[in-house]
Amino acid sequence: MTLSYKLGTTMLDNKQCPDCGRINEVLSRVGDRWSVLVVISLSQYGTMRFNEIKRNLGISQRMLSLTLKELERDGLVSRTQYPTIPPKVEYELTTMGESFREPVTALGNWALEHRAKIDAARQAYDGAA
Repeated sequence: MTLSYKLGTTMLDNKQCPDCGRINEVLSRVGDRWSVLVVISLSQYGTMRFNEIKRNLGISQRMLSLTLKELERDGLVSRTQYPTIPPKVEYELTTMGESFREPVTALGNWALEHRAKIDAARQAYDGAA
């Protein structure tokens, strides 16, 4: 058995690419499916409550909670809790989150624009396999 399929797949070390580690960290957060969809939703609808986001995306409560916590931790989303009964919590994009709006929207639009071509390519690939 040969391991040649792994050639060229390891990340460059700090001497070859001093910023690759940081770029990888950031992209792993902002590039995941749910983070992108949450940012798109908040950019389209503005301030939203947890259940509004959940209904809008069809995401599980656990996954949305984890995603929002990470986006808040990274400074892309702010969380405001109001002392009411029942508790009211709202989420919105921060200034940094707003700056992420344009590239995420472009990515979403690209996905919608090329969806039919991607589906056709998948069918052709699967048919050949």
